Amino acid sequence: MSFAERDGALIVDVQVVPRASRTAVGPAVGERLRVAVTSPPVDGAANSAVIDALAGAFGVRRSAIEILRGERGRRKTVRIVGATRAALERLLNSRSLSGSKSIRGG
Repeated sequence: MSFAERDGALIVDVQVVPRASRTAVGPAVGERLRVAVTSPPVDGAANSAVIDALAGAFGVRRSAIEILRGERGRRKTVRIVGATRAALERLLNSRSLSGSKSIRGG
């Protein structure tokens, strides 16, 4: 999974799964972090739910998360102020069913 740390923020590519049966962050799907949300992709509801899910998973405020690209699609790039590589690794390891995941910084 690729990501970048810049100016005290983590920039991560995510793959959103709207209308999921439950909200969940992880595991990685290819080079993207999977974010499942129960909200439909209508009127920004899924984007808001993605921000809520990421804020909870990384332990940051909603205002610390910004969607940089993909506002209207399932593939998004998000900026999470206050999140670190270590937090991402912990998240992936706690969500992984098969063990360790490959994480590549950029």
